[in-house]
Amino acid sequence: MPDTSKNKEKSKNTDIRIVIEGITNEGETFRPSDWPERVSGRMASFKNQRMVYSPLLHPGIKSGRKCLIVKGKLKAVNPEMFNHVMEFATLNNLKVIKEEQNLS
Repeated sequence: MPDTSKNKEKSKNTDIRIVIEGITNEGETFRPSDWPERVSGRMASFKNQRMVYSPLLHPGIKSGRKCLIVKGKLKAVNPEMFNHVMEFATLNNLKVIKEEQNLS
């Protein structure tokens, strides 16, 4: 398949990860403290009576703070969930960092 600009854009979106930190742009800690688990729980499944987070949307830690890790592929797989998560970050004034993934 030829590498059109649309394919490049789609590939570019899937090669990033977005880290939504549990800190507002004003430097305040976001509450409740379990917010990453609550948000990522919307895409979690259960296996052997345990919650398993999606690799596309899961809690994490960055610089000692709770955060939410969003893989760029989520936008292609589940655009509604991607938009919901990004809107959540915007409405709560959370710090959002886009990181390029090194897939080589």
